[in-house]
Amino acid sequence: MQIYESAEDYLEAILMLQERNGSVHSVDIAQELGYSKASISVAMKKLRENGYIEMAKDGEITLLPPGRKIAEHIYERHKLFTEYFVSLGVDPETARKDACRIEHDISDITFEKVKQQIQADMQNKKEA
Repeated sequence: MQIYESAEDYLEAILMLQERNGSVHSVDIAQELGYSKASISVAMKKLRENGYIEMAKDGEITLLPPGRKIAEHIYERHKLFTEYFVSLGVDPETARKDACRIEHDISDITFEKVKQQIQADMQNKKEA
């Protein structure tokens, strides 16, 4: 199934909010991403219908295994690129924004090679 960049962003935001706050509701996602509650409601309905999330009666949102897999995949890229850009001297906000642009478009093969190189570079910096 094709998943769009916006859906990846929503799933990633859910994962980040779960890690930070323990639980997630639509209002949290709206605040995190700067979208309207109505837009979040529509997106959550689509994610729920496609089996990526479930919503409890109190509105708490939980990632289902397919949604968690996508969220972790995107979030790993986000964290790696953000940390690396910051280590190069890029300010954290610019690094975060640039990581968000790259994380969706890079192929798995290229990401793995870049990841290996970044990890090697960071290890070399620690040893120096």
